[in-house]
Amino acid sequence: MVDFDVVDLPDHDAPATGDTAPDFTRPLVNDEFWEDASLSDLTDDGPVLLVFHTMAGAFPATYVWNELRDRGVPEDVQAVGVSISSPYEHKAFLEERDVDARLFSDPAADVAADYDLEHDLDGMAGVTEHRPAVFLLDEERTVQYRWVAAEWPDFPDYEELADALAGL
Repeated sequence: MVDFDVVDLPDHDAPATGDTAPDFTRPLVNDEFWEDASLSDLTDDGPVLLVFHTMAGAFPATYVWNELRDRGVPEDVQAVGVSISSPYEHKAFLEERDVDARLFSDPAADVAADYDLEHDLDGMAGVTEHRPAVFLLDEERTVQYRWVAAEWPDFPDYEELADALAGL
């Protein structure tokens, strides 16, 4: 049994349904290499499921990506994640977990700050990670669906997410 405390997370001002998601450029990692890419580069090619998650390898990140892998994301939607993990950690995570996605590396949590999704880790001075959240974005980066964790750990309603994906 995992021993951890459930933590209520503070209020946030993350982009809401109908808002335009902030653009950013970061290293985008797949299981072979990484290169700088912007979110708008991705949405120019079609809808994006943007998943903010904890460090690669932490149980919440593993659980979310396992669920998305097992449930499937439509082929016309790009699944991408973003966390504080380095490109090396993301590459290893993708290989080990057989995740069909690409992951943005945001070690300074600047993207989390732009989305108001910063989560300071208890007992780790100066370490901020991404609050779990999911945004379904259309080609104009308009938020079509949003879920943001209210506590840690917390996970999206995958049936609700599947409905949003089907409704694109």
